[in-house]
Amino acid sequence: MTSDLVSVVMPIHRAGAPLRRAISSIVRQTHRRLELLAVDDATTDEDRAIIEEAARSDPRIRLVPSPRRGIVAALEAGLAAARGSLIARMDADDIAHPDRIRLEIDLLASRPDIAVASSLVRIFPRRNLRGGNLRYEAWLNALVEPEAIAREIFVESPIPHPSVLVRREAFAAAGGYVDGPWPEDYDLWLRMHLAGLRFAKVPAVLLLWRDSADRLSRTDPRYAHGAFLERKAFYLARGPLRAGGCAVVWGAGPIGKSIARSLASNGIRIEAFVEVHPRRIGKTIHGAPVIPIAALGPPAGRKLIAAVGIAGAREEIRAHLAERGWREGEDWWAAA
Repeated sequence: MTSDLVSVVMPIHRAGAPLRRAISSIVRQTHRRLELLAVDDATTDEDRAIIEEAARSDPRIRLVPSPRRGIVAALEAGLAAARGSLIARMDADDIAHPDRIRLEIDLLASRPDIAVASSLVRIFPRRNLRGGNLRYEAWLNALVEPEAIAREIFVESPIPHPSVLVRREAFAAAGGYVDGPWPEDYDLWLRMHLAGLRFAKVPAVLLLWRDSADRLSRTDPRYAHGAFLERKAFYLARGPLRAGGCAVVWGAGPIGKSIARSLASNGIRIEAFVEVHPRRIGKTIHGAPVIPIAALGPPAGRKLIAAVGIAGAREEIRAHLAERGWREGEDWWAAA
């Protein structure tokens, strides 16, 4: 595997000055057997000039034309042009560590059960970061082994898209990227997860992940909170909750209500809400009673979705449910 060709797919749309450094960080990888597919997603003249200059000095760089139809079409164009058995993603404004691809290949080579390799990331520039981004970075970097990633996959996307190295056959097994009003990477990870594919990370920071005011995750409605919520509910209904068609929701606050509405729109009946807030207990929400923790009891064939986003709440819920015999990943799943 260390001699395998790696195809790095980099969609480019108005990248500007950061593009030069992003390209440089790929062509300087210590794993030399790679190709960089710079997908022309309606690039600017400046972008095209940077790509053409880089390609003249390194034949491993290819410009792939793609009509301006959005990120999914650009990704699919890159995959169609790829010659490698391993597919890496890279964004046009991020920076890869020189050993990123080599270490991710080593991970896949040593662990044939892993379909998607990733790494820890550092969001930059640091001066722009706020508490939410720092908490997200810490959460991402705490999820390294496949069991931890699978445990949290319905909470938020646990894999930064531009950090991955994927076995080519994994794309086929999951059906590739699907275009729609949702985050294309999170949708793919959830489908891979339900298909039984596993994720793991190299426990080192191998990608500097740029945060900017104009990045798609901030400006495109496909990456809004509601779009992530819809994908969670969609795949929960078709995966963990499919057999019974109903669920208990832990949390009767705004997040719990939103999860419940999305689950209901996907055909899942809400049996009850579990709540600790005394003013909510005893009420009825969406036709389901709000009950205290003491009334929950053992699973007895029921399924539960924990939908509380308060810091530290997930750990407390885990402790409460473990005491009552609920097994995470079998009887209940965190989704906030």
